[in-house]
Amino acid sequence: MKRMAKGMITNTFLKFFGIGLIASFVFYGCAGDEKTAKGKKLYHHYCSHCHGDSGQQGEGFNWDRMPDPRPKNLASNAEMSTFSDKEIFDTVYRDMRDTEDPVVLDDDNYFAVSTMPTFKYTLSEEEIWGIVAHVRTLHGMSLTFDMVGRKKELEEAYQAAKPEMEAAQAAYEAATEKAEAAQEAYEETLTDEQLEDYEPEDITLPEEAAFLTANGKFEKAKAAFEYFSKRPKKTRIERPDLTISEADLAQQVDLGKKLYTDTYGCNGCHSINDVGGLVGPTLDRAGFRLNPTWIYRWIRNPQAMKKHTRMPNLGASDADARALTYYLGTLRAPIPEAPVPEAE
Repeated sequence: MKRMAKGMITNTFLKFFGIGLIASFVFYGCAGDEKTAKGKKLYHHYCSHCHGDSGQQGEGFNWDRMPDPRPKNLASNAEMSTFSDKEIFDTVYRDMRDTEDPVVLDDDNYFAVSTMPTFKYTLSEEEIWGIVAHVRTLHGMSLTFDMVGRKKELEEAYQAAKPEMEAAQAAYEAATEKAEAAQEAYEETLTDEQLEDYEPEDITLPEEAAFLTANGKFEKAKAAFEYFSKRPKKTRIERPDLTISEADLAQQVDLGKKLYTDTYGCNGCHSINDVGGLVGPTLDRAGFRLNPTWIYRWIRNPQAMKKHTRMPNLGASDADARALTYYLGTLRAPIPEAPVPEAE
């Protein structure tokens, strides 16, 4: 009986252990599938108009209107298997740079195609990994990148930077207090006559530079950790003063025209004189139709103006947004005879 009871206990333990093990695989598998499902939804909203629903070239409605090089065949295992998960991620999560600049073209770590927008300032890092996970399924692969490890790495960096910043802040405050006390003690030694002409010297404390460095590191680590799971904040863009002299305007218009194609790849989604993409509205008459202040604010943060717009925040600087605004203001084509088709 004892032997039988022991065997029953062992069988029962193995049975439930097996069920628990299977449940764990199902749970983690479902978690991965959930991220891939979310990535698929984001892909169809932001990417399918150029890459197609299944990743095939020529499938997206905007594909034929895009300048060369056209989007890659995401369904090709032979081509896409040569890229790591991180390399695919970096094409979506990057700063936009001048793709005509030789330095950029020679940078092996930069994906130098301007018409492929960045989503670094629109989506969370986790959401972009979800898109990468979905893209992997288009050519029969799966995401292997350790997202849990990545989040832990960001959290540890944030937690390590916090006490460094606090220590540097305390040292800076103590040094400031000591310097102010010394200044006051010195001023006490001056006569009323001397104080009339006295101007305190600006004191540069090495502790200040150390604090600014530590604080910058902390803020960067904090943002990286927070934006892993949360989307970047939709900061309100203040109304700009777009007043400019005629002499400077011409130079800024030329710069804006170059930024339009070489850096931000606006021609991939917008058309001018029937050349360019169909995703966004045609810009032939932007100078008549659009208010300059609205253009500037839209370029700086589209999601703050329209939450679900397909246009991502491209991370344009104040200077670049101004130049683009001045350039778009010069586009004043005559009214077309035939109605302009609506953007899809």
